[in-house]
Amino acid sequence: MELVTMGQYELVYNALSFSIAVMAAATLFFFFGRSQVAPAYKTALTLTGLVTLIACYHYFRIFNSWEAAYSVVGGEIKSTGVKFNDAYRYVDWLLTVPLLLVELILVMRLSQSETTSKGLKLGLLAALMVILGYPGEVATSMNTRWMWWGAAMIPFLIILYDLFVGLKNSIDSQPASVRGLVSSARWLTVLSWSFYPIVFIFPMIGFGGGDARTVIQIGYTISDIVAKAMFGVLIYIIAVRKSEAEAGNLRTA
Repeated sequence: MELVTMGQYELVYNALSFSIAVMAAATLFFFFGRSQVAPAYKTALTLTGLVTLIACYHYFRIFNSWEAAYSVVGGEIKSTGVKFNDAYRYVDWLLTVPLLLVELILVMRLSQSETTSKGLKLGLLAALMVILGYPGEVATSMNTRWMWWGAAMIPFLIILYDLFVGLKNSIDSQPASVRGLVSSARWLTVLSWSFYPIVFIFPMIGFGGGDARTVIQIGYTISDIVAKAMFGVLIYIIAVRKSEAEAGNLRTA
C-alpha cells in the first residue's frame, strides 16, 4: 500500500466526499427534472439520473475503502494493511460509461433504427474500453500497464471517430435552438473522457507512491464530475429546449 501524506489523504478524502454530494444532488435534480420535459425525452433524463445514482453509490464505497486503508495516529497517516479497492471505479464505469453515450443518442431523438444501432455500437465499445483498462490499472509492471493502456485506446479512438464523423449528419439535423448544445455535449464528452487515459499514465511517467495515488484519485474524481453531472445538466437543457420547441410547433400547427 502506497503511503500518503496527511495533506494528500485529506485532499482525496474531501474530493471523494464532495463527489458524493454532487452525484446525490444531481440524481435528485435529474429525476425531478423529468416532469419538465416531453415524454420522448423522459428516458434520456431517467438514464442521466441513473448514471449519477450509480456513481453516488460507488463513490460512497470508494470513500469507505479510502478510510479503511489509512488511519490517523498521532497526527500521522498509517497504513492499516487493508487494500484500497480500485475495482469500484471500474465497476462504476462499466455501468455508467455506456449509459452516458446512450443518453446523448436518446436526447437527439433519432430514428428508431439509428438509435438502436448507434446506441448499441457505442455502448459496447465503451464497455470494452473499460474492461481493457482494468488489467492495466492493477498491474505492477509498467510494460503491462502500457500494453493495456494501448489496448483500451483502440475502442476509445473508435468512439471519438463516431462522435465526430458518424454523428455529424445527425447533429446537423437537430433543431437550430439545440444544435450548438448537442455539439457542446459531444465536446464535453470527448474532453472529459480524455482526462482518464492521461491520468492513467501518470505512474508510467515518473509519478510514484503517494503522489501517484493522489493524482489518480483526484484526476478520476474531477473527470467523473464533469463527465456525469455536468454532462447530465447539458442533456437536461437540451431535453427542455427540444420539448418547448416541439410544443410550440404543435400550437402553431
